[in-house]
Amino acid sequence: MQYDAGNYDVIVIGAGHAGAEAGLAAARQGAKTLVLTINLDMVAFMPCNPSVGGPAKGIVVREIDALGGEMGRNIDKTYIQMRMLNTGKGPAVRALRAQADKFAYQHEMKKTLENEPNLTLVQGMVEELIVENDVCKGVITQTGATYLAKTVVITTGTFLRGEIILGELKYSSGPNNQQPSIRLSEHLEQLGFDLVRFKTGTPPRVNSHTIDYSKTEIQPGDDVPRAFSYETTKYITEQLPCWLTYTNEKTHQIIDDNLHRSPMYSGMIKGTGPRYCPSIEDKVVRFNDKPRHQLFLEPEGKNTQEVYVQGLSTSLPEDVQQKILHTIPGLENVKMMRAGYAIEYDAIVPTQLWPTLETKKIKNLYTAGQINGTSGYEEAAGQGLMAGINAGRRALGKDEVILSRSDAYIGVLIDDLVTKGTNEPYRLLTSRAEYRLLLRHDNADLRLTDIGYKIGLISEERYEKFLAKKAAVETEKERLKSIIIKPKPEVQELIKKQGGSELKDGIKANDLLKRPEMTYAHIESIVPSELALDDEVKEQVEIQIKYEGYIEKSLQQVERLKKMENKKIPVDIDYDAISGLASEARQKLKKVLPLSIAQASRISGVNPADISILLVYLEQGKIAKVSNE
Repeated sequence: MQYDAGNYDVIVIGAGHAGAEAGLAAARQGAKTLVLTINLDMVAFMPCNPSVGGPAKGIVVREIDALGGEMGRNIDKTYIQMRMLNTGKGPAVRALRAQADKFAYQHEMKKTLENEPNLTLVQGMVEELIVENDVCKGVITQTGATYLAKTVVITTGTFLRGEIILGELKYSSGPNNQQPSIRLSEHLEQLGFDLVRFKTGTPPRVNSHTIDYSKTEIQPGDDVPRAFSYETTKYITEQLPCWLTYTNEKTHQIIDDNLHRSPMYSGMIKGTGPRYCPSIEDKVVRFNDKPRHQLFLEPEGKNTQEVYVQGLSTSLPEDVQQKILHTIPGLENVKMMRAGYAIEYDAIVPTQLWPTLETKKIKNLYTAGQINGTSGYEEAAGQGLMAGINAGRRALGKDEVILSRSDAYIGVLIDDLVTKGTNEPYRLLTSRAEYRLLLRHDNADLRLTDIGYKIGLISEERYEKFLAKKAAVETEKERLKSIIIKPKPEVQELIKKQGGSELKDGIKANDLLKRPEMTYAHIESIVPSELALDDEVKEQVEIQIKYEGYIEKSLQQVERLKKMENKKIPVDIDYDAISGLASEARQKLKKVLPLSIAQASRISGVNPADISILLVYLEQGKIAKVSNE
């Protein structure tokens, strides 16, 4: 029996990492928002790795924060360890990674959603969308509750027709033995959406009391206070270490001996798994020349003894998992608290989406997160934020927001999905971003705060601080350009000490800073600023001056790209009317419906010759239009 349960501007289905960001983004823009989730105890739950950040992913979290999202603030309040990765490498690949207290993280995020004035959080399983004339008007839950809305965002993660697989055992379930969403998946197929079957997995969790840590290597957090959010001022000082150990020949032998019992190799698993997070069975088979593989023992929180065995993702039977664990140094007598498992689930083919994450088939319906074929909490949260922003803006009658590939890793992620699609769970890597020197951990605020402020997710106070930082960076750069450092004995001594060649004449301070051996701290010791600059300003000044030439080249490439982005393609273009296009290109263009020449050029199967033909066709159309007028 259906009943009228309420009317909203935006409805978000799911409250994982994508759903939480989508709901908050919509509500904070002023849209009356409803977030529906199967289980209120699973808000922002981490069914897999209890961590946030890492290469590329950590930069996404900074971007979410710069746009006004919540993930950075939430992990800063609940982490048990924080580390900056790749500190010995260039700034383009540096990234923060935090071990989360997974229970504190989800409780803090749930509290944030509950306290958001425009947001209503309700437990309920959505089974159908209300669609009239290809426009989404609301949702219907399992209990018959009918909610109407101007826009709807689906963020169902790995719950759609979820099946857990453990050895010979297979059963219908969402992650962590939660109730799966079956009817909604069937409903999406009925509406005409193409779905694919993907898989992911988790490793076993073990009891910390039964680990011999003396046989492992300690991995402490950084001593330097660090944070993801630009708003964080209080830092957690009591950190818990992680520990490093390794598999060995005995481990690999047990896996080899039991491959016939592995669902991956017996044919029980049909879904495609993530290439960049393979199971231990996969690693042993594919890299059989390697004598060992790294394993990290990661605490799941301050108030639990569960330890996550990172690197040992598996769906082998429970008894085999026990044997494997007991071959590993430090885990010889370990007690397994939860077995690892694989989970198969439905995902939507993401080329069915516009760059706004609205579906092409049904207006006012958006999707975000693992339903779009991605893996990872950070990728999900980035999509959730953008879907929430755009669903909110559509509901409020405002223009939507699209981030370009040169704006953010989030822009790269969404463009890859909607333009190229993915045939496996997609993971962000620094190598996917052609402008990665511009998309750094340190400058996410400089790239995106203006956008966050314009859409109403950045407060006036925070924006004023941002403008002050921006001004301080420019002022200090100009100061260093104007100062000549003379070859005084103390200067020569400092340069010599750093391994550099002595000055023959006076040199501008900014040119001296460009030398690889010199840092801002060195320059500051010679010509200190009269202003009290904070560390973020100093870091920004150093990076912008040192990498000025490379940054300038990247910016020139971006300008060339913008010219192609500005060459728009009408949505109603008839590709069949364009003679000369290769048949594959025609097929792909009709499927993706690119919005610009730049997006068309990134579609697999569309060659430069096809782009030239398309450009000529568009120009002829303009000429014809002008002639007719």
